[in-house]
Amino acid sequence: MKTWEIAFLPEADRDREQLEKSVRNQVDKAIRKVSQNPLPKSEGGYGTPLGHKQGRNLTGLLKIKLRKLGIRVVYDLIREKETMRIIVVSIRADSEVYKTAEART
Repeated sequence: MKTWEIAFLPEADRDREQLEKSVRNQVDKAIRKVSQNPLPKSEGGYGTPLGHKQGRNLTGLLKIKLRKLGIRVVYDLIREKETMRIIVVSIRADSEVYKTAEART
């Protein structure tokens, strides 16, 4: 299977750059792994669909959970270009990541 292109929203790239280097490396590794098959789990991929989260409509967005780090990466797919677009990289803290994702989409 072909690896999808990874694109960051400028804000998501800033989120990533603010992480400590060792954490950023782990996040990058997880994103690269998921980019091999970023489709939703229902389609055989690694992505976990968000749908409605705490009153927010995040339908069409997917997430990567880095449990040990408490980090969430929210992304969407531009299927015709086979691009995985990263929307937010953030600590899960009280659903702040989902609020930010909603604001950026």
